[in-house]
Amino acid sequence: MSRQDMSLWPGALAPREKLMRDGAAALSDMELLAIFLRTGLPGVHVSQRAEQLLAHFGSLYHLVSADYEQFRSQKGLGIATYAQLQAISELALRLFSGPHLLENALLNPKITQHYLHSLLANHEREVFLVLFLDNQHRVIRHQEMFAGTINSVVVHPREIVRAALKANAAALILAHNHPSGKAEPSHADRLITEQVVNACQLLEIRVLDHLVIGRGECVSFAERGWL
Repeated sequence: MSRQDMSLWPGALAPREKLMRDGAAALSDMELLAIFLRTGLPGVHVSQRAEQLLAHFGSLYHLVSADYEQFRSQKGLGIATYAQLQAISELALRLFSGPHLLENALLNPKITQHYLHSLLANHEREVFLVLFLDNQHRVIRHQEMFAGTINSVVVHPREIVRAALKANAAALILAHNHPSGKAEPSHADRLITEQVVNACQLLEIRVLDHLVIGRGECVSFAERGWL
């Protein structure tokens, strides 16, 4: 980000300095995009440019997933910026679907949370996903089990147990997103978790965690002491 854009940044800290102080997860979509863009347009500050692009495409997800013709229709966006954004997106996907999946899923819970966040955070409807683990808690695979509406999803514990048996899983990690962006679990979330745990206990399959994914935030049932 240029000195000029940084000096004009509204608020106490420019995004780069905020990232260094608080970590990338503390930044909004607009701030992350502003770091990527580095500069605005003549007469348009980089923060305003980032806001304009998010408003035009509807979300960061739709910006990244736009095809090249849609992308370049916006002033100042060309093949170099498009290629960089696509490369960053692919790097993130490879990072969170790579070798760490063969590792113990509980050695670094933050990696597991980041991985699930990358899978679920940008869905516009609720999606319920399950990580199937072996008896050493290594990830066998993940599966999107159920999809719902913008604010609810119907979960069938019997189907989760059936899929766990098919995968020869010894343990599970449950996860679903809240498209509203707020990760705080609902009463329904806690109730369905209890039902899944009870169904799995009959076959000695452990439910290690249930993660609720929002935008830039994640709530762990295990960390809350609910499992």
